[in-house]
Amino acid sequence: MANPSARLDALTFNRQHTRLLTGSGIGWALDAMDVGLISFIIAALTAQWGITGAEAGLITSVGFVGMAIGASLGGLLADKLGRRQVFALTLLVYGIATGASALVGGVGALLVLRFFVGLGLGSELPVASTYVSEFAPSRIRGRLVVVLEAFWAVGWTLAALIGTFVVGASDDGWRWAFLLGAVPAVYALIVRWGLPESPRWLESKGRFAEADAIVRRFEEASALSARETAATPAPARTESAAAAGPSGVAALWSPALRTRTAAIWLVWFCVNFAYYGAFIWIPSILVAQGYDLVRSFGFTLLITLAQLPGYAVAAWLIEVWGRRVTLATFLVGSAVSAVLFGTAGELWQVLLFGSLLSFFNLGAWGALYAVTPELYPTSVRGTGAGWAAGAGRIASIIAPLFTPWALGVGGAGLVFTVFSVFFAVAAIGTIPLVDKRGEVLEETLVDAMAR
Repeated sequence: MANPSARLDALTFNRQHTRLLTGSGIGWALDAMDVGLISFIIAALTAQWGITGAEAGLITSVGFVGMAIGASLGGLLADKLGRRQVFALTLLVYGIATGASALVGGVGALLVLRFFVGLGLGSELPVASTYVSEFAPSRIRGRLVVVLEAFWAVGWTLAALIGTFVVGASDDGWRWAFLLGAVPAVYALIVRWGLPESPRWLESKGRFAEADAIVRRFEEASALSARETAATPAPARTESAAAAGPSGVAALWSPALRTRTAAIWLVWFCVNFAYYGAFIWIPSILVAQGYDLVRSFGFTLLITLAQLPGYAVAAWLIEVWGRRVTLATFLVGSAVSAVLFGTAGELWQVLLFGSLLSFFNLGAWGALYAVTPELYPTSVRGTGAGWAAGAGRIASIIAPLFTPWALGVGGAGLVFTVFSVFFAVAAIGTIPLVDKRGEVLEETLVDAMAR
């Protein structure tokens, strides 16, 4: 009989995939809701507490410090303890810390809790994309990961709705928003008991019976009998070979993987800098341009809605054009849109160019999350995705501190020109990436060396 990995690739998309994608996507959306909420909460605290731009940037950046550490640790733990276990643990950590943030009375306490929120968030995102990637059949793997990433738009839209109708409704609205952000702590229990572990990870650890049982559930959902599955030819590259490779961070910089690791870290760094520098500050930038808090939040909501068609187009193109071309195209679109948004003067320009930036940037994020896990063998897939995200989080620490300073120096035009340059550099960084559209996920370091 073909091994569990080959059997997963032979499956048709079924209700078990839908359940897994939805379950993971809800966690992803809750992550986005938390990250998005802080931009509205900062705008509110600036008005209520009179916090400075430097303090606001520090509140944002300390969360990204936690995310950088969390992304690196989360990937390592996912390769050792399993994808599902770490996924649930991270939801619990950041959910509790977000809920506790509702009780703070000053900047100091908020900084401490935002670090722990970031720790959980940073760990969860690369683990979730790795998790879904390992269940997805090879012919639609990229598309499913982009659909997973599309839940980010759902979460960010929820954040915009909460920002508009809760944060802006009263002086204590930001506290209620933080309490709503505690929902992931409850959802972690559903993840822990309701979703299966990755069969590819189980197989890499020699737990073949458990892997087989999970794959059988997916096969039954696809109406495949055991006899039909046994007759399915296995791909030439098998998971048993991939499992024999080295693990740990050092393997990412082995001769077989170092070029793709350097390239993907560069892309993550640039995309994080431009994205978080822009989108965390858009509500505050609009307020600074003379719009009141409620109108600013409403405009941000409209801009946010453009993320959804961006994901939809990226999800279609990624299996038509491939990962690398799709990612590069959306990054170039982001670079152009950033320049246009930075020079926008009229309200219609702000909304149009802001929506284009949202469309292209989030489409690029979807493609980035799709390509990253595919670059690495199973033995280091979680580590590779986690450390790439961790490298990106370094930029997300710097960007919120850079934005208020640059706004003071040269205004929105300077800020978004810099972001445009970072998007352009990220597009160039996609050139060395491996495109595994339609290929099996399994790969050994020997296979990587041969590419």
